[in-house]
Amino acid sequence: MSRQPTRPHTTVLHQLCNLIPAYLVAKLARDHGVDKQARTFSPWSHVVALLYAQLAHSMSLNDVCDSLKHHAAKLFGIRRATPPCRNTFSHANRTRDPKMAETLFWSVLDHLQKANPNFGGRHYKGMPQRFKRLIHIIDATTIQLVANCMDWARHRRKKAAAKMHMRLDLQSFLPRFTIVDIAREFDSTRAWELCAGIGAGEIVLFDKAYIDFPHLAEMDKRGVFWVSRAKDNLAYRFVETHDAAAVDWILSDQTILLTGPKTQKHYDRPLRRVVARIEIKGKLVVMEFITNNMEWAASSIAGLYRSRWAIEAFFKELKQTLQLCDFLGNSKSAIQWQIWTALLLYVLLRFNSLCAKWENGFKRLFCIARSMLWDNIALMKLLLAYGTAGGLPRAIATAEQAFFPGFSPSELK
Repeated sequence: MSRQPTRPHTTVLHQLCNLIPAYLVAKLARDHGVDKQARTFSPWSHVVALLYAQLAHSMSLNDVCDSLKHHAAKLFGIRRATPPCRNTFSHANRTRDPKMAETLFWSVLDHLQKANPNFGGRHYKGMPQRFKRLIHIIDATTIQLVANCMDWARHRRKKAAAKMHMRLDLQSFLPRFTIVDIAREFDSTRAWELCAGIGAGEIVLFDKAYIDFPHLAEMDKRGVFWVSRAKDNLAYRFVETHDAAAVDWILSDQTILLTGPKTQKHYDRPLRRVVARIEIKGKLVVMEFITNNMEWAASSIAGLYRSRWAIEAFFKELKQTLQLCDFLGNSKSAIQWQIWTALLLYVLLRFNSLCAKWENGFKRLFCIARSMLWDNIALMKLLLAYGTAGGLPRAIATAEQAFFPGFSPSELK
């Protein structure tokens, strides 16, 4: 007998919105002064409309407004949310403080982790197993915008872009710190903010774009271990050479001191330099890594940096599923509202996948939720009924053999 999901009195969108505490949006609206700007379009209705736009992949403001008006009765059941008019929705995205959306995201993430301490227990498969301490990955992704409409985000002569800097927890595969801003700033200028919350004994991985030697020296004083790729023009001298013959793909393992006029002044401590042959897209590439740890094996250092690609998979997961290509406004505030709401929806769906013991990919989870958006069906039961989320089908206890008529063993006797 096949499993059938139950049918409650709430839609899938309603069930996702119920994960947000009832008091939270009104409280944050008062804290950020958004409630004074809201007359006919409440802050809660604004958040629900943006969540709907993400989940439905809405193409325009008219698309969101017309769809919500068509489902106004079901929308009103989501804590009395109301559909907006096009101009009202556009004005709210443009004028309301996006800091409220940022605070809402972190507050909901904290609430869900307290509600279920196992939330975020997913481990990246490529992480070296010997490391039991916290591992953070820092990177950024560029979000392309329309240059002739967004002068505030002008990145190059004919291009405009926003950039999302993120510190990702490798153990939980959840964001721990995020900055959404213009793309023309250097990544290294954001490194101080991204690494401020990392404690002693923890590990941070980042690309060479985030190398800033005063910042690396400050992290070394705090007892934070870091691993990065070395810049091509790095000036140094050898202090000691270690035996790297145990692993054939480790080419060299050395202790170095920086000799550049500025780098030596900012970072006067010894560094570890490891050169390894890494396979990327079927080709062997020689890479050079630097770290402030002198005790790990050279293969562990290269393996740690290899696990940095987890954040690339995270960004790919976001961009391929959520609405981060088409935006509902051209202002900086509207872009930030939409990006923070996308992250909020990601966390809500991830929490449902944990509770339903979902074993398939996030993209399939998103498609299922989108296809049942306005249906009165229990999302948890729905996920349990799909694929291998609820376990494999029951196997027959004894093997059965099929025979042609007249050729069964009982008929041949």
